[in-house]
Amino acid sequence: MSASLDRIAERFTQLLGQTAVPTRPPMPVSVATPAPAASAASPTPSPPGPIQRTDHALKGYDLNVAVSSRQVVLVAEILDQEGFALDAITGVDWLAQGEMEIVYDYFHPTASLRVVVRARVPRAEPDLPTISSVFPGANWHERETHDFFGIRFQGHPNLAPFLLPEDADFHPLRKDYQP
Repeated sequence: MSASLDRIAERFTQLLGQTAVPTRPPMPVSVATPAPAASAASPTPSPPGPIQRTDHALKGYDLNVAVSSRQVVLVAEILDQEGFALDAITGVDWLAQGEMEIVYDYFHPTASLRVVVRARVPRAEPDLPTISSVFPGANWHERETHDFFGIRFQGHPNLAPFLLPEDADFHPLRKDYQP
């Protein structure tokens, strides 16, 4: 299990070394917590950065990865090749920073590993590519995220309202939304 996580972290390191990564880590920055006792079973947490190993028991995931919006498809392809499945996609409205964060949750069905991938886009132009060609189940999650946050997934086959009324011109989970 650890070797698989090491391989994935190495693949992400190679990817992020080839293209620009966000200048800021995802918010909130979770400084890695020290392990209670050094043991071979628990990985050493890494410092904040684009790739963070975490203690699954404390965080609920094993790897936290910050990527640019143009890297989300490449990361999805890597995780698909490694046998991961998509669990969820959601958004976070960082109103004060003028950004939207898209959070992708992946899990490995047999290795008990979880990976969180985060991408930031400007709040005024919340666009990034769809991953529905890699994970067809992303279709539903991207439509829901578009409905509630107004994040546009370029190349998505159908971003029509999914849970909101067809004539909805609002996004209720944006922090500046006024009913």
